[in-house]
Amino acid sequence: MGSASPKQFNRAYGLDEIALVPSSITIDPDLVDTSVTIAGVKMKFPIFASAMDSVVSPKTAGIIGNFGGVGVLNLEGVQTRYENADEVLEKIASVDRSIYVQTMQGIYQSQPVKDELVIQRIKEIKAQGAPAVVSSTPQSAMRLGKLAAEAGADAFLVQSTVTSTRFRGKEGQAVLNLADLCNALPIPVMVGNSTTTDVTLDLMRTGVAAVFIGIGPGAACTTRGVLGVGVPMATSIVDTALARDRYLEESGRYVPIIADGGIVNSGDICKALACGADGVMIGSPFAKAAEAPGNGFHWGMATPNAVLPRGARIQVGTIGTLEEILMGPSNTDDGSQNIVGAIRTCLATVGAGNIREMHGIDVVVAPSLLTEGKIYQRAQQLGMYKK
Repeated sequence: MGSASPKQFNRAYGLDEIALVPSSITIDPDLVDTSVTIAGVKMKFPIFASAMDSVVSPKTAGIIGNFGGVGVLNLEGVQTRYENADEVLEKIASVDRSIYVQTMQGIYQSQPVKDELVIQRIKEIKAQGAPAVVSSTPQSAMRLGKLAAEAGADAFLVQSTVTSTRFRGKEGQAVLNLADLCNALPIPVMVGNSTTTDVTLDLMRTGVAAVFIGIGPGAACTTRGVLGVGVPMATSIVDTALARDRYLEESGRYVPIIADGGIVNSGDICKALACGADGVMIGSPFAKAAEAPGNGFHWGMATPNAVLPRGARIQVGTIGTLEEILMGPSNTDDGSQNIVGAIRTCLATVGAGNIREMHGIDVVVAPSLLTEGKIYQRAQQLGMYKK
């Protein structure tokens, strides 16, 4: 018998392993355009706040939306299960770390999602003059998507750890058909998450308005440890940007990709855009805001899973207001505040006039990016090494 060929490994890169190369021109930051339109929503800067209970409430969705970004509200979280969500969120933040998983499982399983609260929360966001973008898991997408559209939502995100168009289920098991959902809803449908060219191309062919990219890199996510599944973000973005460009060629329709997870500061956002992302979704940077519903803590959607929790409740603290984090002025030196100003300055520095032009910026593999010349910062835990 002949021996089987050995499995071959492809090298994949994370955002902390790459760097941007300046071009031959620079631009005045005042001439840089950071605006994008994604799923019909006009944004002044390409940032979504993650659909996590520690990050987005109707209040924070309103604040972020009025500054020019988008806060995505999780329609299966505490906001739609409990009338007094703040009380529940305070309980999650105060419980001892030894029992937080069991406590959260009880909180998320003891009360169902209530239709009247779904409607109420969407109206609370709209009342602030902000775009109402909401999300659910595939299992609830058709029901909650129709309800959200009727309540006035602007866009709907179907999100799970791994999304594909080919699901093999048990006999008689209902499976979400993304094309049917897109046709059934009068508002744009976005979907996530993916990391590969082929799957992303298949998802785009269903008619979705955007695809979210990234599996397992989130600050509170433990999917990579529990399941061993994930692809580093820089490679994920490059591979899925290829799908976007191929789909544009075959259909004439441009479907944005959103880098979701593993983005902790303004430099990560800039590198994600240079790899080909049209926008980013961030959680932990917003969880550090004074207005954040997590009260200084952050956790993912899979943390309270009844069977196999895949997330940690991490303590992120509070560093400033949402305005300071997004728009400045910055009181820190680590890229955690005035994120929009940093994006604008980066585009100007590398000679990109807008987000699309950022896609053409040269990127290099740079394993020494975070260590070269930083001996004092690392020794003194300052700047890039601040804890």
